Amino acid sequence: MERAREKKLAESQPVWQEGIGSLLLLATAHQTGLLARLRTTIQGVATAASSRGLPLNLAVIERLVLTLLFLPVASLARTWDLRTYTGTMLALLTGRGCAYSYAYVEQFLSRLAHAQADERLTDAMAQWTWALWHDEQPQEEQEQEEQRAVFYVAGHRKAVYSDVLVPRGPVGKLGGKILGGRALVVLHDDEGHPSLSTTHRGDQHLTLGVPPLLQRYEQATDIAHLDYLVVDREGMAAEFLFQLHSEGRRVVTLLKVNQYEDEGSFTEVGEWVPWRSDRQGSVVCEVAVARFQLARPSQPDQPLALRVALIRNWRKRIVCEAGTDEGEPWQADVAPDQQQFWEPEWQATPAPPAVTRPKLIPVVTTAAEVDAVELAHTYFRRWTRPGRMRSGIGLSLSIWIRIMGMRKSPW
Repeated sequence: MERAREKKLAESQPVWQEGIGSLLLLATAHQTGLLARLRTTIQGVATAASSRGLPLNLAVIERLVLTLLFLPVASLARTWDLRTYTGTMLALLTGRGCAYSYAYVEQFLSRLAHAQADERLTDAMAQWTWALWHDEQPQEEQEQEEQRAVFYVAGHRKAVYSDVLVPRGPVGKLGGKILGGRALVVLHDDEGHPSLSTTHRGDQHLTLGVPPLLQRYEQATDIAHLDYLVVDREGMAAEFLFQLHSEGRRVVTLLKVNQYEDEGSFTEVGEWVPWRSDRQGSVVCEVAVARFQLARPSQPDQPLALRVALIRNWRKRIVCEAGTDEGEPWQADVAPDQQQFWEPEWQATPAPPAVTRPKLIPVVTTAAEVDAVELAHTYFRRWTRPGRMRSGIGLSLSIWIRIMGMRKSPW
């Protein structure tokens, strides 16, 4: 009995290890070739004569890359959080006894930024995403997919708190406050897979960042043409749409509220068909195909012809301006024999309801012929697909490229 008890006590007790589920992401990074591509790219930068101080050991490069990739997995928002990090997850994922320190990781990032490795890493990311999501099909199917595939472009701004003055812009997640920051242009496909993310000055408009992003992605992945694009309302500019249309691209976006008044602003309005219904089966949104002439500031006599999926939202009603005349007297709708308000028997009657109309949501495109229902669904999928899109590896890589873009010296 005593020997059995001593043997039982001598056996190693199970040890709790945090973040063991992250090993699945680590296996995914190896299986998809992400680590190999990043390691090769950084090694190429490190061997250049102008990039001194970068490690040449592939094992060290891989451990540093894994540390940066898995910062969000370890609940760390930035490298600064490594100063107080005492967990074991990053050590487990990188195969070290303990995680790298903040100073060492920040030094690695700074040297990468000074060597302009962010440009090569951005191209490597584009090549990896295309090979991961689209490169497994035969050549004929790839060409057909390129023609019918829908790519979504969105702009974001991230606040940057710095001791130096940086270009300012409205940060949406902070209530539209004007703060110093960096502008991001993000490209993803119809399934929500992240394709490319580039970082720019905080005051850059989306219309200036989209054309270089498209050209860069096409050159990096050897795609002949990105044919079908969906851009948010910030891309609603006449010259911007005309430029993309002249390149043979079909662009879908949303018309701004100050560019139209009512249904009279559109021509050739087709038949209204149901688009969305509530739980009781009542139609709450209708859609019809229409046309719209978008004025161009540079060529006023040559407007851009757009096809429209005109949506009537019956859940949101707008008061018509014709029914809100402030100069109209209060007794205009009251009979003459009921206007003696000074009489003791006089009683006030409720005013008639204001005249309202359903809110219009015009989704426009530069395509020649469209289906109104399909066009409306194509645009509003941009709210559902990107929200659930990003895999852990894709999100981590996007964060890393963003961090490197913020470390570039020219603001």
